[in-house]
Amino acid sequence: MTSEHPAPAQHAHGHNNRPDPELYRTEPVSFVRRGERLNPRRQKTWDRSHGKYIVDVPRDRATTSVAEGTDIHWDQVFGRTAPLVVDIGSGLGESTAQGAIDHPKWDFISVEVYTPGLAALLVRVEDEGLENVRGVQANAPEVLDRLLPAGAVQEIWVFFPDPWHKTRHHKRRLVSPAFADRVARVLAPGGVLRLATDWSSYAVHMRSAMEAHPQLANAHPGRATGEDSPLTRVRLEGRELEVGAQPIAPRTGSARAGVSEASSGAGLEDPVDHEGGWAPRFEGRPLTSFENKALRAGRLVFDLTYVRL
Repeated sequence: MTSEHPAPAQHAHGHNNRPDPELYRTEPVSFVRRGERLNPRRQKTWDRSHGKYIVDVPRDRATTSVAEGTDIHWDQVFGRTAPLVVDIGSGLGESTAQGAIDHPKWDFISVEVYTPGLAALLVRVEDEGLENVRGVQANAPEVLDRLLPAGAVQEIWVFFPDPWHKTRHHKRRLVSPAFADRVARVLAPGGVLRLATDWSSYAVHMRSAMEAHPQLANAHPGRATGEDSPLTRVRLEGRELEVGAQPIAPRTGSARAGVSEASSGAGLEDPVDHEGGWAPRFEGRPLTSFENKALRAGRLVFDLTYVRL
């Protein structure tokens, strides 16, 4: 996700043709506005249901912003008091909808900037008759800062956010030390953060940012190290070479015993991940077409789970 492009011309779902200002934000957003066109079924569902299931929030100066001082009472929105799960960057809504089906006594907030994704979620909501789902079309950090009280959330899910491969774009990554601060504020004690990515560089970045936060503890410390680590496999097997796997320092000695220079990444130092901390695959996350595509391309999936102390 990156800074917003000018908003598209007026559509049925409410965007205007004025450009979204960017400079008022103190940090870059992690998305690029893409096409907002809806297929006929999604358009009909959006027109019929968005007023009920999409929470209309006051804006600042961009169509995905949240105005300061916004006060939303989620128990009133859902009509009950229940554990809250926030699914950030929910895509086509598969994980949000599955979570709502699996946990009918929990309430789910889908945070997504793309209208087609939220419209796809509404189709699932109607098909399944789900009443414990609401969507917010807004920049995730502003949602965490301005729409959620401290300690109000039971779980936060961030599955396959844009990895922003190029070094000069790393500042646009959603998961960062600042994001860890936001997560720690809104999670209740004992609350859970679940992360997943199919790119090793972002996985290491996520792990470093979360491990450094004093109020977040890895739920699986030391798990999947050495040969059992997906990071070790990525390095040894030369995966992700089209964009560059998680970098390691130049090799100072000979090739690792039993591993050829080609498979270990010629010229690289010890490729073994001695830290680990990777979580088992979250069973509540459905296997989406996006994740399937990553697996078919030979990428590995990295899961991380943290608990709010």
